[in-house]
Amino acid sequence: MSSLMRNAYTAVLARGEWWEGAVQTEPYEAAWAGEALFFVRVMQIGEDAHLGAANAVARVQISPDGMHWVDEGASMRIPARAQALAFARVREFGGWLRLAVEVPAGSRMQVVATLALKA
Repeated sequence: MSSLMRNAYTAVLARGEWWEGAVQTEPYEAAWAGEALFFVRVMQIGEDAHLGAANAVARVQISPDGMHWVDEGASMRIPARAQALAFARVREFGGWLRLAVEVPAGSRMQVVATLALKA
């Protein structure tokens, strides 16, 4: 009986960065992977953000070359509160991945964003 061990890798796309306005994570080449999970954890929200601030929205984007991007269709809502965790799952995405994020005006959040890949 043979067992198949899947390849897996986790890449940190943002560590302790403050996101505000329109933000894109660094592109990540992942052509070898068959599935991917993006995770965004909010470490803290900006002191100037008021209570009940609107959620940020992150769209998964794909690219054939790491330079030209299109929305894949998956997205996640990132709650505007400390220690919130959000994720998006994608499959059959081609070569490159990133997140395009829109943080509502007047809000900012410090985040850790990771990409978990499996072949």
